[in-house]
Amino acid sequence: MTSPASPVWFITGCSSGFGRELAALVLARGGRAVVTARDVSRVADPAHGAEDRALALDLDVTDAAQITAAVQTAEARFGRIDVLVNNAGYGYQAAAEEGEEAEIRAQFDANVFGLFAMTRAVLPGMRARRSGHVLNVTSVAGFIGYPGSGYYAASKHAVEGWSDALAAELGPLGIKVTCVAPGPFRTDWAGRSLRQTPSRIVDYADTAGVRMRNTAGNSGTQAGDPVRAAEIMVRITETDPAPRHVVLGAWGIDAVVDRLESIRAEVEAWRELGAATDFPKQ
Repeated sequence: MTSPASPVWFITGCSSGFGRELAALVLARGGRAVVTARDVSRVADPAHGAEDRALALDLDVTDAAQITAAVQTAEARFGRIDVLVNNAGYGYQAAAEEGEEAEIRAQFDANVFGLFAMTRAVLPGMRARRSGHVLNVTSVAGFIGYPGSGYYAASKHAVEGWSDALAAELGPLGIKVTCVAPGPFRTDWAGRSLRQTPSRIVDYADTAGVRMRNTAGNSGTQAGDPVRAAEIMVRITETDPAPRHVVLGAWGIDAVVDRLESIRAEVEAWRELGAATDFPKQ
């Protein structure tokens, strides 16, 4: 039974993968959810049978007018938005030298600028209530740049850095920020949703070329379960204090920990020379 106190979720990118499973879980638990996708017909299933608690909307996060309209419609229907899940986005792979300008900009419009705009639209209501939670779905690529995925990694690094600042600004206002960073999961990321510019330069055959072939070839066999990921996302919103980072999947956790330890070791190794660039102390 839904109560007036049950959180209102606003989830982007619900046509498949994490967004679809999360929307279905929230509604199955009796919660309220704004379920969005660029084609609203693709989110009819999660909302079916929960029409009193679900609001299905067309939303392309690269369209500022649609963002404004969707947030206004959600707030008119439910009175507020308690949890924003910035899940919409996709992968683009290319060797750095071979990246196509239009594809690179489209990647950032969806993964970065759309996420920024979506968050800006929701924050006034959260600030007024001095409560709320922003979940940004990033990636292990937000910590590690792999060959062939440089532009995707750049988009996720951008969201991770921005989220650090966002958390510092919103924490004193009672609003939480969490980045959820999945490793390989059985979603459409490496399948239908993936965009690639094939590598034709022989020098990149063993780096970007190999990784792009492996990514597409592994689609559907990844270890990560999107249903379990959705369960963790719900749990994050019920935890106080909320974590700032959660990495999903054993492979991803190991990869991120190894990367952070490597960075720390290198910074420490260069500490003396790096510190010597300060003006001498008086």
